Amino acid sequence: MKRVFIKTVLATVAMAAMGLASAQEKTIKFANQNSAGHPIILGMEKFKEVVESKSGGKIKVNVFPGGTLGNDQANVSAVQGGSLEMVSLNSGILASQVKDFAVFDFPFMFANEKEADAIVDGAFGKKMHGKLLEKGIVGLGYYELGFRNMSNGKRAINKLADIEGLKLRVIPNPINVDWVKALGANPTPLPFPELYAALEQKAVDGQENPVATINSAKLYEVQKHLVLTNHQYNPQSVLISKKFFDTLSAAEKKIVEDALAESIKFQRAQSRNQVASITENLKKNGMQITSLPAAEMTALREKMKPVIAKHGEPIAATVAELQAELAKLRK
Repeated sequence: MKRVFIKTVLATVAMAAMGLASAQEKTIKFANQNSAGHPIILGMEKFKEVVESKSGGKIKVNVFPGGTLGNDQANVSAVQGGSLEMVSLNSGILASQVKDFAVFDFPFMFANEKEADAIVDGAFGKKMHGKLLEKGIVGLGYYELGFRNMSNGKRAINKLADIEGLKLRVIPNPINVDWVKALGANPTPLPFPELYAALEQKAVDGQENPVATINSAKLYEVQKHLVLTNHQYNPQSVLISKKFFDTLSAAEKKIVEDALAESIKFQRAQSRNQVASITENLKKNGMQITSLPAAEMTALREKMKPVIAKHGEPIAATVAELQAELAKLRK
């Protein structure tokens, strides 16, 4: 009788231990709009690798590329609600949560990647992510989408006038709509997962994205002309649900934060090292690539200035703070 009792107790303890171990295991769903193979997705996969390794498999990460869990706005809402643990998206899209994030969509804000890194990794970038806490979102850091360029299926762009009349897909936010209008084109806001079909069906003539995105989404199949304008730089905020983050122990939080820092270095290197080979691949796949002459680039910048002034006014303090930081870097 005593032996049966001991066995029962041991079995109960074993089951409780298994239940505790199971309860301690956590799963992170990590979503993004880009296709598999894109530098952003490679960064997310690096994050998965490091988290799972450092946690001894106690924290699992499932990566969801290609907008499979919904568009950016749906993902942000899910992160706030706690049904999605993590998302990476263009920082400017967060202007719908905190208007100051519109500054990350201003045309010609950053001259190069070095400037962008210094801003987003420094006090300014941290302060911006800090504004999301009251929205139920923790900003962990920034990946890089990169400098954006324009493509279309109608004609080569050799001067600004060639852009006029084109129907261009833009990221769904006001500043992107306005700068496309300023160039005499017709903006069509669309979530990224809908873009390929819209181009294929000729619902829009063109779009603008970094070359890595154009390549990974195979937009060369439905676009012939690409002009290298580098008109806008997109940092990508990597966000985690505050509801989920608060369930992590201090040690688990450190694993997540350290893994993200490691994946950021890896992701940006992937993004920058691939530009030349990706551009060559676009050419091999039939894209005709042009650049605007210096005078046309100057005119492009001039066309953007009223748009920047309009959207800068409501967030004047943030714009001034960013410009002051950039001025220090440029001394």
